[in-house]
Amino acid sequence: MSDTERFAALQLLRTPGVGPVTWRQLVQRFGSALRAIDALPDLAARGGRRLTLADAHGVAAEFDRVASLGARHIFLTDADYPELLAETEGAPGAVIVRGDMALTQRPSLAMVGARNASAIACRFARQIAAELAREGVTIVSGLARGIDTAAHVGAMGQYGSGGGTIGVIGSGIDVAFPPENAVLQDELGKSQLLIAEQPPGTQPLARHFPARNRIIAGLALGTLVVEAAPKSGSLITARRAAEFGREVMAVPGSPLDPRAQGCNLLIREGATLIQSAADVLEMLRPIDSRMLREPGRDWRHDGGQDWHADADADDADRRRVTQLLGPAPVPVDELVRQSGCSASIVSLVLLELELAGRLERHAGGRVSRVV
Repeated sequence: MSDTERFAALQLLRTPGVGPVTWRQLVQRFGSALRAIDALPDLAARGGRRLTLADAHGVAAEFDRVASLGARHIFLTDADYPELLAETEGAPGAVIVRGDMALTQRPSLAMVGARNASAIACRFARQIAAELAREGVTIVSGLARGIDTAAHVGAMGQYGSGGGTIGVIGSGIDVAFPPENAVLQDELGKSQLLIAEQPPGTQPLARHFPARNRIIAGLALGTLVVEAAPKSGSLITARRAAEFGREVMAVPGSPLDPRAQGCNLLIREGATLIQSAADVLEMLRPIDSRMLREPGRDWRHDGGQDWHADADADDADRRRVTQLLGPAPVPVDELVRQSGCSASIVSLVLLELELAGRLERHAGGRVSRVV
């Protein structure tokens, strides 16, 4: 993209009310961020809201700050955006990266687990990460205490052997969290790969971590949970991996240890039981070359079959779609079926409502009306 288009892409992404799905649909519908920005005020007005673009000075300052940190923005429309992540629902419109992007091109495994992990679980995570990295596997994790840290440390020592590690954080790329991992985070940015979705300076708020978890799951062929409680961020990552059609694996533990209950639950629900690096490699590598995973459809080059810039919604279309929405999430394809409108018309109406702050998107391609 040209510098002008990259500026427009970030300005569009930082505009209040424009989330990852909306950004993707706007760029897909209008063919570029520049044209989408021109159309944005009218789209929001149709939904009943006046929308203000992100401040241009703030966008310029973000580009300057990212460059000063030795990092850069990679947009979903860029050729080097991670392919596996681009295939997922709700993929970030842009990520900020620092380090070796080649790590995203190798077979990858997400490793997550408890922050208050047991010593034996941390040792296992460190050892299995090192063994997998020696086999050329990239280990993806979230730089949290416990299992995440052990996985990063184990994989880092094998970087020269073909593997390595990617750290995905829920803060700005210049904010270390937890503080005790500041040195580790900096080292990942220098010799491995560090990825953030949030702008520089963003503090690690609780609402950012589910979004971070979807990136961890989206970057990898599969997710391995080493130790986790039944209600934890690690299980959120595993659920997102399952939603993306990726492998979900878990290490079993004692039923007497609450930190193992989440893993045991995953195994009971169908996750693959893992006891060694060989078990993981068996899941990531097909037994026959004819079973090699083929890349998903690349919306950046196929023109977006369901999107047509000349397809517009009238008031009757808006009424039909809006009346079908309620506070409970409903699949978008169900709205298409019941409204009798085309998929492109339904998508446009939903886009208008979201820009007006009247629509909320949920996992699994579902939407609901904001009450």
